[in-house]
Amino acid sequence: MDKPEKNRQRVKKAVALRYDKARDQAPKVIGKGSGHIAEKILELAREHGIPVQEDSDLVEVLSSLDLNEQIPPSAYLVVAEILAFIYRTNASFKP
Repeated sequence: MDKPEKNRQRVKKAVALRYDKARDQAPKVIGKGSGHIAEKILELAREHGIPVQEDSDLVEVLSSLDLNEQIPPSAYLVVAEILAFIYRTNASFKP
């Protein structure tokens, strides 16, 4: 049996969330993927000026959810911190 490479690169994962406080009770997973799909999610976010927050532990939790599924209450605090970061970032770019 071959030993796993110590320096093997981990496959990139990404999860896209949407939160519209007028229609959503909590943020929902609207996209997720690994490898090429994760890269495409990140590329699209950057193209559209959507801030990206990297948190591998949170991505692991959120990637286990189905598309259009709301995040679990146990993730509210972490996601709220990310949303606050995004709102602050957006406010700093407004003229």
